[in-house]
Amino acid sequence: MISIDIDDRQILDVLARLRARVDDMTPVMNAIGMKLEARISRRFEDTTDPNGRLWMPGSRGYPWEYDRRYPKDGNRRLLDRTGDLLDGLSYQADRDSVVIGFGVDYAAFHEYGTKHMQRRGILFSDPVARTLGDDDRDSILVILSRYLAP
Repeated sequence: MISIDIDDRQILDVLARLRARVDDMTPVMNAIGMKLEARISRRFEDTTDPNGRLWMPGSRGYPWEYDRRYPKDGNRRLLDRTGDLLDGLSYQADRDSVVIGFGVDYAAFHEYGTKHMQRRGILFSDPVARTLGDDDRDSILVILSRYLAP
């Protein structure tokens, strides 16, 4: 499972303020998990990364190669050939955190890229820095501000 470990000072500061007011952060973490899961799921339809850039197709020619190789009963979309990757998307929330990831190991190959495959970001804007895309970050801040409102 790939998980998002946010290192964003503004989000962490707002979370700290909210924790000072709320004993059980589970509803907040659930709201964040649901929002990010929906945003990540939408990326499979838009074939874009967290920064809005299109995912790079395979080097041998898209869509012809994918039409030939993808199963007839599959989803036949980039990164969603059989549905296993997207079907494995889930989140788990508790009092202190939310973990978002996939139930298949090869999600990491798409997130980070490989020697033979360009990166097709799913979760992170920058996987090395472990940062979110601006829209994902803003979505979290909106959720947090709702819980902080008097």
